[in-house]
Order: sequence, then structure tokens, then C-alpha cells
Amino acid sequence: MSATGVPEGVAAERETLGRLAQELARRAAQEDLLDVAYRTLDTPVGVLLLAATPRGLVRVAYDREDHDAVLRSLADRLSPRVLRAPARLDRVAAELDEYFAGVRTRFDVPLDLSLASGFRRAVVEVLPRIGFGTTASYTQVAALTGRPGAVRAVGTACARNPLPVVVPCHRVVRSDGTPGEYVGGAAAKVGLLALEAR
Repeated sequence: MSATGVPEGVAAERETLGRLAQELARRAAQEDLLDVAYRTLDTPVGVLLLAATPRGLVRVAYDREDHDAVLRSLADRLSPRVLRAPARLDRVAAELDEYFAGVRTRFDVPLDLSLASGFRRAVVEVLPRIGFGTTASYTQVAALTGRPGAVRAVGTACARNPLPVVVPCHRVVRSDGTPGEYVGGAAAKVGLLALEAR
């Protein structure tokens, strides 16, 4: 048995597979064969899946979205060349860690908005204007997009935001100030708003 209680043969096999996966990711990146890199990150609001293309961060997904389904969707919509390559997402992970530690108020990583189109993209593009520690109503966000009557469509766009946390759809609340729905669940939304209110 190893120190972790795993049989030594199994531990050695896991270590070998880990090294092989790292080498595969390194070679794929070196030969420009890696279209979508991903990793996971433990956070106070659960495990987040982070995915990036060479253009930037393309997807952040909560556990409840089913990470395997998200990866299949990325393969279908962007490229089948999807590979676990944590190093490509080190900067994103570091910025998220700083955010959750309360020392970062905005994200500086490049974004790839190719998963958002039409009005949903317009919403995703205006969400960063809602400052850290503040909120805006769905009505206010609709006005920011230039379509003040599209309040319901703003709700749909927020629910389908491909980059939650980084693109702050959690800062969009109902007109009465209550949190409303959130892709990461009500507890995650309340937790993010509380973190920013400190």
C-alpha cells in the first residue's frame, strides 16, 4: 500500500497515466493541435470547469452543469481536439483564486466569446460594466444593450452565459433586489454577492 492507502500497483499506474497525459498535452500544444484546453478548479462555490481556446477563456461551468456534458458540447461546437491541459489555464485559475480571496475585483484574462451570439452576446458584453460589489436589474441590463423591452431575453442570456463568475451575470438581480435564478444555483449566487459585499 502507498501512503494514501492505494495499492502500490494502482498508484504507480495512476502516476504513469498522469505523466503520459501531461506529455500528450505538452506535445499537442507544441504542435498546435490543442484547440480547447481544460482543467478544473476547487472554489468556495464548487468545482468549476475552465476551458480555453488559443484566443482566450471560452467556458466556465459549474458542477451542476455536468462537466462531461460541457466537454462534449465544446467538442461539438468548437473542435473535437479538447484536452486536459491545466498549464494553459494557470493564469485564469490564479485570477479566480485572487477573486475568491477578496483581492481581485475584475478579471484581466482574454476572453473568447464565440459561444455567445446575437442578443446573448450583447448581454455578455455589457455585464462587465456592472462593477464589483454592485448589482443591476434585468431591466437596467436590457437598457444597457439598447433594447429596454428585452428584459426576459436578458434573463435567458444570463442563464446561458458561457463564462459565469468571470463575466458577472451573478450581479444581475430582480427589480425588487432579490437574487433571482443563477446557473450555479441560488446558494452560489448569494455567496458571490456576499463575497463582493465585504
